[in-house]
Amino acid sequence: MPFASSQIRSDFPALAAGLAHFDSPGGTQTPAPVIEAISSALAGPLANRGHGNAGQRNAEAVVVQARQAVADLVGGRPEGVVFGRSATQLTFDFSRTIAASWSPGDEVVVSRLDHDANIRPWLVAAEARGAVVRWVEFDPTTAELDPAQLAGVLSDRTRLVAVTAASNLLGTMPDVAAIAELVHAAGAQLWVDGVHYSAHALVDLGALGCDYFVCSPYKFLGPHHGVLVAEPSLLESLHPDKLLPSTDAVPERFELGTLPYEVLAGTTAAIDYLAGLVPGSGSRRDRLGASLAAIEQTEQRLVERIERGLADLGATRYSKARHRTSTLLFDLPGIAAAEVADRLAAVGVSAPAGHFYALEASRHLGLGDRGAVRVGLAPYSDDGDVDRLLSGLAG
Repeated sequence: MPFASSQIRSDFPALAAGLAHFDSPGGTQTPAPVIEAISSALAGPLANRGHGNAGQRNAEAVVVQARQAVADLVGGRPEGVVFGRSATQLTFDFSRTIAASWSPGDEVVVSRLDHDANIRPWLVAAEARGAVVRWVEFDPTTAELDPAQLAGVLSDRTRLVAVTAASNLLGTMPDVAAIAELVHAAGAQLWVDGVHYSAHALVDLGALGCDYFVCSPYKFLGPHHGVLVAEPSLLESLHPDKLLPSTDAVPERFELGTLPYEVLAGTTAAIDYLAGLVPGSGSRRDRLGASLAAIEQTEQRLVERIERGLADLGATRYSKARHRTSTLLFDLPGIAAAEVADRLAAVGVSAPAGHFYALEASRHLGLGDRGAVRVGLAPYSDDGDVDRLLSGLAG
């Protein structure tokens, strides 16, 4: 089905400020139905989860609905959905729990393509357990991560491989299914950072083949928090540190303290909003697939316009992978990346410069810690935004 961002821009109060937003890889703007859902959750009776009074029942319903919405988004099971403050926090927490079974000499594999949130937690855990860290490199000339690179570092001591499903810096979308096959053949587990991926593709956990998947709703029009999804049976095998009186049930055993009910209400609303972007019927999962496919088609047209404009300006484009999101990393000739970002900000275009916490990737590209300019698209991006971006870059 066709999709035009002009149909939804009025749903985003932040757009009234007049900025052209190309900063969506760092977080999207929020539509009114999500804001209203958060406000409504806070306005009604609310208490700790339970069934004894209206406040308890409201909290319980919010959590149950949010788990189901996330399960529909990723093709998982609601009993395997864990909520946390952020994907970074969840990865750190789970890395400590998972690594508790590691022995000195065991191995963990990380990717040079990844955000530091899917690198540093595993390095810290490995050091604490005396495990060995192996690195998978990507090709800086093509921005591709070849699964064959992984095959060369796996061994019978490999316990876990951590890799991104889509680079937040370059947009590169590695072949996660091929990686999963290699990882499982080696007897290891696969942890996938899907924070950037989930904003641009319909997540299918069965097709990806990963054991753990993390994402962040604020990257796909929702509020700020993190989500982990895994098979409930796998979560049952893990025993995190927790308070004595707190439940040992899965997935609650991993959720420390009281959940942010209003935020979870916003997440359900964001997923419902995405599911309704194009006309259609069927399950929420079916409608999500239709919406995300339509968004991808629109974003592809816009990103091709940007690529042509960058070529005309003689830009150096680092995002070159064959399969990637609508995210571009680039430099303009003779102008520092920070200066380009400032120039754009002065004309109301939000397109920041930096390494965006993908520090290893930036260094591997030869950009050091300064990074480059990054632009990314969201469902509300339109041709007018692209016009302003290209005009601002041309000076």
